[in-house]
Amino acid sequence: MTRQNDAMALAEAIASSRVSALEAMEASLQAARQHTDLGAIDVLLPELGLSRANALEDERRDNPERFAARPLAGVPTLAKDLGAPFAGIPGAAGSNALRGLSDGSADSEFARRMREAGLVPFGNTQVPEFGLSLSTEPLERAPTRNPLDPKRTAGGSSGGAASAVASGIVAIAHATDAGGSIRVPAACCGLIGLKPSRGVIPGGPDFGNHLSGLAAEFAICRSIRDARLAFNHLAGDVRGPAPEPVIEQASSKSAGDAPRTIGLVTDCGPYSISTARADAVARTAALLEGAGHRIVDLPFDRIASLVETGRRAFDRIICSLTASLFAQGTLDEDKIEPLSRAVLARGRAMQAHELWSALQEGVLAAHAMWRIFDEVDTVLAPMLADAPPPLGAFPTDHDDVQAHWDRMTAFAPLASLANITGVPALSMPVGADDEGLPLPVQLFAPMGADRRLLSLGATLEALCPWAHRFPVAGLAA
Repeated sequence: MTRQNDAMALAEAIASSRVSALEAMEASLQAARQHTDLGAIDVLLPELGLSRANALEDERRDNPERFAARPLAGVPTLAKDLGAPFAGIPGAAGSNALRGLSDGSADSEFARRMREAGLVPFGNTQVPEFGLSLSTEPLERAPTRNPLDPKRTAGGSSGGAASAVASGIVAIAHATDAGGSIRVPAACCGLIGLKPSRGVIPGGPDFGNHLSGLAAEFAICRSIRDARLAFNHLAGDVRGPAPEPVIEQASSKSAGDAPRTIGLVTDCGPYSISTARADAVARTAALLEGAGHRIVDLPFDRIASLVETGRRAFDRIICSLTASLFAQGTLDEDKIEPLSRAVLARGRAMQAHELWSALQEGVLAAHAMWRIFDEVDTVLAPMLADAPPPLGAFPTDHDDVQAHWDRMTAFAPLASLANITGVPALSMPVGADDEGLPLPVQLFAPMGADRRLLSLGATLEALCPWAHRFPVAGLAA
């Protein structure tokens, strides 16, 4: 990874006055207009970004200490059109049924912390309707394309975020993950995708735990150091970001570069992994072993039931949530896509005991995952089964919900494992295949051990650096 091509590099350029916050914003806006063909951005709000960039330049002049305290002062960013709200950026969850109903009047705690770090939002990124897909292809809008190969998906549901970061429109973007929606797009586009531990990122003041712990808020980044910095400023309780460490206490066992026992998952049972991606996991294990870590095999049988629990819970929680959105009768069901209507019908038909059983199974799955971490410190596994597929591989113009869920699981077999159990998971590229597409791997750690993953990620980033194809707007190529 070339550090000259990330958010911290842009922040350093702004802090040293080589680039002003206003120039950085103008460069991002120009890049956004140049890359409209990617379908990354849902709503572009130039005045919002320019106004805040100007305000930061005023702060640089009038209160330089305050400006200097913001580690990402002046760095442009984008919100996701699904998740924590940002003041001034209306959200619609990718649906015409919700478009125009939110005025974006207030910041969430997450958004406030992003602004406090100095990030400057100027719009939001495109998502599939209600985040129901691992590809971002809303029926009535242009699809979100992968900058590395525009014929392929950028992933979902944070596909717009990944496309914007990979293309250099921004260096970092808000993302959410309820079933792989941070990690899958990051994996498709050669980026860093951390799904944080359950509860580590605050959800207040009123963005509640509406997915029963499946969902996490964070960001898609271009480097591990960006992810570390973002984690420092976004994690912690409601009183403010926590000093390191957030949960895992420093000790000889938890020190960042201490030798680890890493459980290696290579076989995903009924889910086929391409040779290139399986080989990437094996090579990564060898690199980590060479760096002093101990590798032990973790048979798929140990996690197979947890993967299936994650699938069932995702189905029941997502369907019941969709039904709750329409329970008051104020939203127009005729405005939603066929797949969404089928998910809605599935949720309405669901019995209360089915949802309750899924929640109980999730608790037991979390406990079982804890027991695995009695034996190993982290788990290394495949992230995607194959290369990002062509656009159209995840259609939403049908009513076969189960077939859709099955396609998603086949593409990212272990994604829901982190969501149902609450543990942190990190996706990162460790090379490229013959077509120049990223070869991602996935790391899991116990609840609260997010920094453990980021430390291992830094090791891998040094051992197998990834060169991003597109420079960040505002930075010299």
